[in-house]
Amino acid sequence: MSPAQAGEPGETRVFGIRHHGPGSARSLRLALEEFRPDTILIEGPADADPLVVHTAAASMAPPVALLGYVSDEPARAAFWPYAVFSPEWQALRYAVDNEIPVRFCDLPAAQVLAVDDRTGGRDALAELAAAGGYDDAERWWDAVVESTSDSGTFEAITEAMAALRETALIEPETETVTGPTGTPETGGSTDAPEAPPAGEFRTAATDEVDSGVPGASPAAETPGEAGGPESAPPQPEPLILDRHTLIREAHMRQVLRKARKDGARRIAVVCGAWHAPALQEPLGPAAADLRLLKGLPKVKATLTWVPWTHSRLAAASGYGAGVTSPGWYHHLFTETERPIASWLTKVAGVLRAHDLPVSSAHIIEAVRLAQTLAALRARPLAGLSEVTEATRAVLCEGDDTALRLVGTELVVGEALGAVPPEAPTVPLEADLRATARTLRLKQEALVRTLDLDLRKERDIGRSRLLHRLRLLGVHWGTPSAGTVQSKGTFRETWELRWEPEFAVRVIEASRWGTTVQAAAEAKILDTAARSGSGVTELTEALEFALLAELPGALDGLIARLGSAAAVDHDMTHLLAALPGLLRTLRYGDVRGTDTSALTHVADSMLVRICAGLPAAVTGLGDDTAAALRDQLDTATTAVHTRNHAESTEQWLSVLARLADRPDVHGLLVGRTVRLLCDADRIDTEEAARRLAAALSVGNTAAAKAAWVDGFVGGRGLVLVHDRALLRLIDGWLTGLSEEQFVEVVPLLRRTFGAFESGERRAIGEAVRDGRPAATAPGAAETDPARGLLALRTVADILGVPA
Repeated sequence: MSPAQAGEPGETRVFGIRHHGPGSARSLRLALEEFRPDTILIEGPADADPLVVHTAAASMAPPVALLGYVSDEPARAAFWPYAVFSPEWQALRYAVDNEIPVRFCDLPAAQVLAVDDRTGGRDALAELAAAGGYDDAERWWDAVVESTSDSGTFEAITEAMAALRETALIEPETETVTGPTGTPETGGSTDAPEAPPAGEFRTAATDEVDSGVPGASPAAETPGEAGGPESAPPQPEPLILDRHTLIREAHMRQVLRKARKDGARRIAVVCGAWHAPALQEPLGPAAADLRLLKGLPKVKATLTWVPWTHSRLAAASGYGAGVTSPGWYHHLFTETERPIASWLTKVAGVLRAHDLPVSSAHIIEAVRLAQTLAALRARPLAGLSEVTEATRAVLCEGDDTALRLVGTELVVGEALGAVPPEAPTVPLEADLRATARTLRLKQEALVRTLDLDLRKERDIGRSRLLHRLRLLGVHWGTPSAGTVQSKGTFRETWELRWEPEFAVRVIEASRWGTTVQAAAEAKILDTAARSGSGVTELTEALEFALLAELPGALDGLIARLGSAAAVDHDMTHLLAALPGLLRTLRYGDVRGTDTSALTHVADSMLVRICAGLPAAVTGLGDDTAAALRDQLDTATTAVHTRNHAESTEQWLSVLARLADRPDVHGLLVGRTVRLLCDADRIDTEEAARRLAAALSVGNTAAAKAAWVDGFVGGRGLVLVHDRALLRLIDGWLTGLSEEQFVEVVPLLRRTFGAFESGERRAIGEAVRDGRPAATAPGAAETDPARGLLALRTVADILGVPA
């Protein structure tokens, strides 16, 4: 029954609030208790009404956000965040707690996601702050509104906004621009107007056309004329009533009319302060609003609740309606008794956690200073600027570095909200939540280090989950250097941090499967099936599949890798893939994975490399030879690490063939000789003989330098401890003519420059003294008896028989 039918006039009160303002939130709660509405309308996406019921759940903990995304294109998404100190959240809680009908009244997400939401323009608060003598709109609002709790402030705010809107420019009608959008909140902290494109504008008060650039006066003279803009003071950027704002307000009025038609008599409207004058009674004819709303584009949108963080509420994060100090605002709202003293106590705790000395006396003096500053500035309560100055002067003793710690950890803060499990979500998100709960992994906004021992069942489960999520683009965990020292493959260290936008990435990844494992398997197989995937890419994918334990993908990846390796004739590709493949075998052993099929592929690949490598190393230039030398180093290390006798023999045999070839680049010959020497395939005397042959008269200076670079490049200790090799190289260098020396010095500089400083010093001393460092005068002779004693001591320590 409508109010007219009941014979009683209805009443609508519009509460113009600031998004995420604790004073606004507290004042709004008081105003609603005084007004006692029978219906509440809140600025927010109108198609989110079915989600209101979840705000009553015990497990719903702000900060949270409404997430709207295009069903067929989840990357196109928008968030509507709420903290416990957000007036909209307090209105929701009041309605749910008192069983009052509540609706969202702004444009539906289906339309918000279909249009380009332009932001910009001058902040309306800046005008009011300037009128109040403040140069900072944030400080003005904090002083006038957030530090008080007065339900009567809303009428004054609406009156001030109405006066500002009378001077605003109205954007002419333009076609709606379609395209992806970001967060639907507008620029400015009170839902301030948005900047339109250049064109004609009208003032809201006179409705007269004003041509030219926004903010220009019709009487302005052209540049160069007397009294023109060059000599006039700069014009402030004007307030704009753009078309998108007018459309939103038209939709809000339509929802208000419908609520009145449905029988509501006492309606409370909670909206950004800038919109408040447009929603005051009388609303005017509905025909004009219908014309604005007619033909708006729409998309198919899905909405849900997701956790949010305080840092994402901060304006510094790029959020259009953000605040600079969400942690401080949360404290003001939740700490009603002595908020300044309790805040500075928290500050002291932060500083002490960073090993900075702060006593109780410091806190007492800081409280006194903050209250004195507030009194001098005629403020009813010390605000953020006062407590910050007191913190800097007393607790931080003037140290801005310590003050920045407080700003990061407290003023902005980092709190992650929670949503109830019954909130609508995709199956992949539900599986992720269940798996994380089983593994005792908590989504946290702060960075946390997690050291995993892969011999433990729970830790290996955590490793699998984090690797699978990385494959899906959800980088909850990032591998890092561990604090636990381990040379094996049983340890992993992760840096964990949950970001709100991961909710969108999980929804995007849901197209691959309904569980984390199934989605990861499907995605990695799809990636491997692409035409550009060669043996290197497939080896990396296979290693990832073993790390994430994706058994459903292993067979397909191994088969694809075997086929790709069989048709790939480029030895550099196969050499690049071999170390990863052998490393994957080690991971399989550690994680208990059956790698018999992978072993066959690795053995086959090694056979093909050994067969094709001798033909692939002929006629190489300097750069190609250098790249191949690095691949030989990596492959040799991988083969030795595998510790498989047959494979090791195959590899060393092919290296021996390369070392005897006269048509191979000296860089590669020198390196193969060195690798064979390290593997005890040849002794140092044979290595010295080969070096002497390479430095003989028949070779050019450049060829000799390349051989030396290959043999000792990156490994200077061999020259420190081997006198014969050092004497050969020293004699060769001193025998070079000036022209030859100039020719080879760049290569030699690169070779010897790569040595450690200690190695270079020891080589220089050995050359100066005419003997290697290992046989310096005074060095003790080997004493077998003393050595035996040392060996027995080591055996006792290790607990093995001597």
